[in-house]
Amino acid sequence: MQTLLNTLYVSTPYSYLHLDNDTIRVEVERETRLRVPLHHLGGVVLFGNVLVSPPLIHRLADEGKSLVLLSEHGRFKARMEGPISGNILLRQAQHARAADAAFTLAMARACVAGKIKNARQVLLRGGREARDGDDGASLARRADDLAASLRALPAASNLDTVRGLEGEAARQYFAGLNRVLRADARAVFAMDGRSRRPPRDRMNALLSFLYAMLMNDCRSAVEAVGLDPQLGFLHAVRPGRAALALDLMEEFRPLADRLALTLVNRAQLQRGDFVEHDGGAVSLGDTGRKTVIVAWQEKKREELAHPLLQQAVAIGLLPLLQARFLARTLRGEMESYLPFISR
Repeated sequence: MQTLLNTLYVSTPYSYLHLDNDTIRVEVERETRLRVPLHHLGGVVLFGNVLVSPPLIHRLADEGKSLVLLSEHGRFKARMEGPISGNILLRQAQHARAADAAFTLAMARACVAGKIKNARQVLLRGGREARDGDDGASLARRADDLAASLRALPAASNLDTVRGLEGEAARQYFAGLNRVLRADARAVFAMDGRSRRPPRDRMNALLSFLYAMLMNDCRSAVEAVGLDPQLGFLHAVRPGRAALALDLMEEFRPLADRLALTLVNRAQLQRGDFVEHDGGAVSLGDTGRKTVIVAWQEKKREELAHPLLQQAVAIGLLPLLQARFLARTLRGEMESYLPFISR
């Protein structure tokens, strides 16, 4: 149970959240473990079998604070909140831009470019820090492959081509992550490409869990600035799919990947922190989830230089800042959307 940047995360099974005057009280086996003043919170995120009292649900709705339900493995289940006023003029601009094929294509290119550039930095850093010459050479080659995908993006004339370039870059990238792992951790954490729904190995389980938390942050960000999270540009519109939040999330995925690699390379996660299920699925266990949640919160406190603002910004605030730049682009106040690029 932790709070960061106005979000309360609860992952302890069978926790019970009560409303106690103007405070959320978290109980485990009838013992109070945490108290958090409501005015400190913008939202609550629950993992797995966590209970919430009806008065607290109503109070969160009345105050416009979100309640997000994730599975114990971190998969998104539901989001509950009160009425959203949004910004009708901004949403009108968003819908008009989404109907503009040229703008949609440019936005999709920007989302993919941000993701590939940041992913390439993960491989380049891994190559520089590699202790084995073969690892370094392999990572350098895959970074070159990602650079080739970047060079091809401006010539992509339709969304299918952009998505194809993104898919090929992702395959090259995930195939190289094993070589960023410590040699003695590869037997336990090696991944055979990206697998999800369900994850088939420990590294994929870790990535999926981190992506679920990142997705919640990105959806909160686009809603906070008044955008419609369902209407995206790179990701196709489907009922119940937060396509715009997924668009925004792409440029930040490599930040989550870096944290996953750090947790493994520093031995903060071990084989025993994961659960193997019948059928081949793998998920984080209770202790592993707590480790990752704490590490994610600490990561969000770290600061990175923002190239547009020319100042250091907490990682946890980056989705909100980028959502604001996206809103300015949709209104025509910025010529084009510029994704966040880490160094």
